[in-house]
Amino acid sequence: MSKDNSAANLLQTTFDKVKDNIDVSTVIGDPVYTESGMTIIPISKVTYGFATGGDDFPTSGGKEMFGGCGGAGVTITPVAFMLIQDGEVTIKHISGSDSAAEKMVNLVPDMFDKVSGFMNRSKD
Repeated sequence: MSKDNSAANLLQTTFDKVKDNIDVSTVIGDPVYTESGMTIIPISKVTYGFATGGDDFPTSGGKEMFGGCGGAGVTITPVAFMLIQDGEVTIKHISGSDSAAEKMVNLVPDMFDKVSGFMNRSKD
């Protein structure tokens, strides 16, 4: 097996393992239905990273041997809950960080509420 093929296989295996554990239901969780008729949908921020490395090692027989490793890390942070009741949709934020990315995420619910309000007015 060549060095390029070994490194590519190692990288692909690491990526596949990360992909197997993260899907859309990780970001938008399963809905929870309350007795009062409210639907609660958790929303999370998912960040992940992975690294892979390897090298060929010389042997006395002239055949190259490849050694390598890979690893990944995933962080899932709850950021909000979408509440749906009687056709009204609201977003409740979970406060926490002041990073620029989280400030951008916090703007989305306001826009969502405005679009929902516009759509409800259009129906009337």
